[in-house]
Amino acid sequence: MADQEGLSELPPPPAFHGPTAAAAADAWGFVGNIDKKLLVDARKLVIGPMISEGHHSVVYEGRYKSTPVAVKVMPSDMPSPESQQGKLNREVLMLSRVKHDNVVKFIGVVLEPTLMIITELMRGGTLQKYLWSVRPNRLDLKVSIRFALKISQAMEYLHQNRIIHRDLKPSNLLLTEDHKKIKIADFGSAREVSDDEMTVEVGTYRWMAPEMFNVDGLRPGAKKHYDHRVDVYSFAMVLWELLTNRTPFKGRDNILVAYAAAMNRRPSVDDIPAGIAPFLKSCWAENPEDRPEFQQITKFLEDFLRAMTKPSPRLSGAEHSSSNVEKDEESTGAECSPEQPKKFHRSFSVRLFHRLGRCF
Repeated sequence: MADQEGLSELPPPPAFHGPTAAAAADAWGFVGNIDKKLLVDARKLVIGPMISEGHHSVVYEGRYKSTPVAVKVMPSDMPSPESQQGKLNREVLMLSRVKHDNVVKFIGVVLEPTLMIITELMRGGTLQKYLWSVRPNRLDLKVSIRFALKISQAMEYLHQNRIIHRDLKPSNLLLTEDHKKIKIADFGSAREVSDDEMTVEVGTYRWMAPEMFNVDGLRPGAKKHYDHRVDVYSFAMVLWELLTNRTPFKGRDNILVAYAAAMNRRPSVDDIPAGIAPFLKSCWAENPEDRPEFQQITKFLEDFLRAMTKPSPRLSGAEHSSSNVEKDEESTGAECSPEQPKKFHRSFSVRLFHRLGRCF
């Protein structure tokens, strides 16, 4: 990342020309939907080095009123289908609604000379790149669970506000520079909860719930019914990556990934801690109704983390002897390997944590 001195030497973007802000809002489809308080004057924005580039947008490091920011730009000369324009519109409107400590902070939007979405700058990069940087090692288990807990709390907040993300994955999770705080980003695929049918195959295949696949030969852009629990499936894949530092369905193309998920095939849980495996399986259950809500997921992870950090009591004579017997019994793994439940219930979390201390 460039330093402040480097940024200050870069020229600002061109001043406003052509359409007025109102006309620009109309062109981008924001009329009646965008709060004028969210509009940013491009003349007060300094654009710095590029952070990443996608098919329809480029993200730069920048500065707005002396504050470091991330600037997502859709260049005016970049060909973009109407669907992509709608995706950027949704991202602005969704980001402007949410305020949570683990959701990237929205600062404002520039409408002309081209659309720019301004958010806080997360200097730690994506969770995906961070995981790659520590391979072949894994993250410490406590670190993985803390990240998962914060993601779950943010998703719980989104679902409480009737927002489905639909593209939860490591490259859409951003870290602070010290890699201690994680935030959800990229709301281009997000939408409000609805009883109506929604577009199929939105998101990214490796993290996409099977009910979102177009397995019925529907035309591209067709719609079918699914609900907010598609995010729970995606979360399960992210959690699996946090625990294993491997890519789900690695080596398979999109068609094979879709086929595997539709046939209820999932990544191996052999290397997953026994106290987490049944819970993880419930999150990626084939039937969406068998998946827990994020409120339950948050409770489970809080309890799990509490059990990990709880100090072990000192044992005297008879207690120590009894403890050794228990350890011999536990070495079989029976206590820490309950069968996968058909449906995850809150009572499962309570029962599990009566014996979690013996799983570590």
